Amino acid sequence: VQLQASGGGSVQAGGSLNLSCAASGRIFSALGWYRQAPGKQRELVGIIFSDDSVEYADSVKGRFTVSGPTFKHTVSLQMNSLKVEDTAVYYCYGRVVVSNKNFWGQGTLVTVSS
Repeated sequence: VQLQASGGGSVQAGGSLNLSCAASGRIFSALGWYRQAPGKQRELVGIIFSDDSVEYADSVKGRFTVSGPTFKHTVSLQMNSLKVEDTAVYYCYGRVVVSNKNFWGQGTLVTVSS
């Protein structure tokens, strides 16, 4: 299984960024994004399931959009109205069918400055 993320970078607060992830090697029941800020635990950002339902962290609702669909093995994260506290390493995430095993991409850094 491979999860190849792209995008990220630096932006000023209020700006936008887009992350993309290409998944391969299995059929996925869910694809999405987690993030980990310095000194903090990894947390869910947004995830899309094979039935097209989407789940978001409360902190990003209304600002971030996760899109797939999972059967195309791609997932994107559109981030608008970025805040300094969104600064983190963002990880592409995938859950495969049958085994429900979780897989992670290599992480991409997003830095939001004031």
